[in-house]
Amino acid sequence: MSMLPDFRLETHFAKWEFKARYHLTASDAESMSLRDLLAMATPEERAEFEEMWLGYTETFGAPDLRQVIADTYAAQSAETILCFAGASEGIFAANNVLLDRDSHAIVVTPNYQSHETLPIAICEATGVPLDPDDDWSLDIDRIADAIRPNTKLVTINFPHNPTGAILPLDRYTALIELCRKHGIYILHDEIFNGLGPSFTDHLPFIADVYERGLSLGVMSKSYGLPGLRIGWIACQDRAVLSQMERLKHYLSICNSGPSERLAKIALNHRDAILARNCAIVDENLPKWDAFFARYPDLFDWSRPDGSCMGFPRYKGADGVEAFAKSLVEEAGVLFLPSTIYSSELGPTPTDRFRLGFGRTGLDEGLAALDAHIRKNRQA
Repeated sequence: MSMLPDFRLETHFAKWEFKARYHLTASDAESMSLRDLLAMATPEERAEFEEMWLGYTETFGAPDLRQVIADTYAAQSAETILCFAGASEGIFAANNVLLDRDSHAIVVTPNYQSHETLPIAICEATGVPLDPDDDWSLDIDRIADAIRPNTKLVTINFPHNPTGAILPLDRYTALIELCRKHGIYILHDEIFNGLGPSFTDHLPFIADVYERGLSLGVMSKSYGLPGLRIGWIACQDRAVLSQMERLKHYLSICNSGPSERLAKIALNHRDAILARNCAIVDENLPKWDAFFARYPDLFDWSRPDGSCMGFPRYKGADGVEAFAKSLVEEAGVLFLPSTIYSSELGPTPTDRFRLGFGRTGLDEGLAALDAHIRKNRQA
């Protein structure tokens, strides 16, 4: 593998995430305290956490945690789940197991950076852009045109980061059939599954519907528990899981035991947690609707399908990078300009920014954003 480039999004967050007063670009749902999570636990779950032995855990993940994760799927078992220290470790392991220098990969753009830079560091890759004029959907014919004899992997992400788009079910089915025909693996980043406006129709998990599908999940996003650092991949292909487990020996080796106990508690109470987080989205989206209605000359806005992110267009003459820079430096409001999502594989939007609506306390941030815009219009 060649040297990996600077991770633009994480570098931006390293500078501003804990310094900016108003984090309006978060991709995770509102988190909770350890006390609040333990308050949901049964006496047995609480005892498991408090009395646990602080030694090494199994590389695959604790068997009971893997079973609870499997129960969130339609057709998985503990044996088809491999746990990781967050989703990023899973992304790293999947790409390094499925790809070699003679391979070819296809990724959608824009995307979370590691979904592109990891394949590029290993082999040749082709980007297929989502179409903003088609609700950020994916043209399956363009995927078909990009396939080569050595194509090993297609990577997708729905609900999509950063747009929140969800692929229509018929296109999803067509993509699976196309990859099945060519024997191509699909890595589906599904970390926002279950999060969005209430009653959102999410896609079926790829591991449930495709024998070469890898479902990437994590406690960080839909559940709002990134501090646990528990992720996983579900896959029917146990040989691939075994190879990733052996690679994990070079990475985290195993997960944090306390985090595994806490993740199990959260997943056992997943319906309540997801309902709480989707209710926050329901409360926040109308506030963003009202904000953008006040500034139709500055922004183009349409509600995303799912997750807690949107990707509006900024129409100001100063450009989105200058807009985002002045916002965070002068008003303490943090956004991600779309240039952070630039791709080596083709053009991506340069006039948009990522915003978030999965956390509480939005009103103060919106007031600061409003004040900054009014101030600059009077200048």
